[in-house]
Amino acid sequence: MKKLLLLPFLVLFSCTTQEKMIDPIQVALASDSEKIQKVMQNLDAHEVQIMLTDSEGNDFSFQIDDDTYFYPASSVKFPVALLALEKVNEIPEVDSNSLLSVKDDSLQTTIRKEVQKIFAISDNEAYNRLFEFLGQDEIHEKLLKKGLQPARISHRVGTQNADNSMTRVISFYKNDSIAYSRQAIENETIEHLQLNKIQKGKGFYKNDTLVNAQMDFSKKNYLPISTLHELMKRIQFPEKYTESEQFQITESDREFLLDVMHKTPKQQGFTDDEYYDSYVKFFMFGDSETPMPDHIKIYNKVGYAYGYLTDCAHIIDLKNNISFTVTATIHVNENRIFNDDTYEYDEIGIPFLAELGRQIHQFYLNKQKK
Repeated sequence: MKKLLLLPFLVLFSCTTQEKMIDPIQVALASDSEKIQKVMQNLDAHEVQIMLTDSEGNDFSFQIDDDTYFYPASSVKFPVALLALEKVNEIPEVDSNSLLSVKDDSLQTTIRKEVQKIFAISDNEAYNRLFEFLGQDEIHEKLLKKGLQPARISHRVGTQNADNSMTRVISFYKNDSIAYSRQAIENETIEHLQLNKIQKGKGFYKNDTLVNAQMDFSKKNYLPISTLHELMKRIQFPEKYTESEQFQITESDREFLLDVMHKTPKQQGFTDDEYYDSYVKFFMFGDSETPMPDHIKIYNKVGYAYGYLTDCAHIIDLKNNISFTVTATIHVNENRIFNDDTYEYDEIGIPFLAELGRQIHQFYLNKQKK
C-alpha cells in the first residue's frame, strides 16, 4: 500500500522536472520570426549547430556533431589568446605587459594589447603574432592536456604562407634590453583531417580563377562547437574545473581578459565608424548598429569566413538577473562557390544569430514571469 501511495508523488515530481527542462533552443527555433524560419526551412544547407548552458548548469544542444566539419574562422583566436596569457605567465623574466617583438614585424607590442585587439575587433595580425609566440605544436599539446578536444589550430589567418610550420623568433624587452628570447621552432607537418563534409561546395576561386571542384578543408583549422563552448565555460566558471583543466593565468590577467571580452570597440579606444557596438557581437544585437544597452554584457568571440558565421558568448542581463552561455554556427553560401565574396552574411546569417540570441533571452524572461 505504501508503494502505491508513492506513485502520484513520483508522477508529480517527473512532470515538474520535465517542465523545468523545456529546451530553450527548441523554443527559439520554433519562433515564427522570419529570421529564424528562413533558415529552418533550408536547414541542411545552413549546417546549423547550437549549444546552450543555462545559469543552473543544464546543457542543451541542436545538431551538434564533432565529426562534421565547419570552418571555425576567427573563433580560433579565442583559445590562442588564452594560451598566450598562460604561456607568458610561465616566463619569469616577463609578463603580459612586457614589450614583445616578432622577427620581421615592425610593431612592438604586448601580449595584452594583442589579446585586446583579438576580442575588440577580431584583428588578424594580433592573432598571428600570438600564434608565432605559441606555435602549432604547443597549442595542440596544451589543449589536449586540458581535455579541450577535439581541436586543431594549424595555421595563421589572412596572410600568405599561413600554414608555414616554422614559427618566427620572439623577443621580449625590459628597459630597452632583451629580457627573454625564443628561437624559431619547426612544428610538425599538418595532417589531413578525416571528417565528414571536409570537401565542400561545387567550386572555388584560386588566384582569380574559378576551379570547378569541391574545396578541400582538410588542412584548415578545426574547432567544433562543443570545444568552443567548453572554452567559454572554463573562463566564466573556472572553479568548476580541476586545476589541470583551467587556464593558469594571473587574477590580474583574468580581470583584464573579461573586461576586453565584453566591452564594445569604442569603449576600448577603437573609434573608426565601422566599429559600431555590435561589430563583433552577433547574438541579440548583430543585425543592428544602434548602441547596445548598458545592462546587457556579452563576453564573446566570433568568427566569419568562407560563408561560416560562428559566435561563442556568455550573456548576462544585469537588470533581469538572467545569464546563459550559447555557442552556434551557421553557413550561408547559396551559390556553393568559395572565395567569391558572395555570402549571405547580412541577409541570412547574422539576422539568424541575432534573433536566436533574442529568442533565448526572451525565453528566460518569460520563465521568470511564470
